Amino acid sequence: MSCPTLAIGGEMDIQVEPDVNMALIEQAFAAGGNDDLTVVTLPGLNHMLQPANTGLPAEYGVIETTIDPKALRVLSDWVAEKTGRSEN
Repeated sequence: MSCPTLAIGGEMDIQVEPDVNMALIEQAFAAGGNDDLTVVTLPGLNHMLQPANTGLPAEYGVIETTIDPKALRVLSDWVAEKTGRSEN
């Protein structure tokens, strides 16, 4: 059985390193027989999907952006694609 899944990570995430973890997510889904996986690593974003300079957790509280619009766009485009609905 396949369940559509979106995995979004930030390139500057130092808590869940995208180079290692996105590959592990892909391997786990393949091993489980779920081929409906979309993996996206967004440049310049941290663990919280905020625009970051260093990616360090110390930045989290001083970054004014809650979630970068790039991440929200990836999410909304993915939902629209998977549901066959266009955005209004």
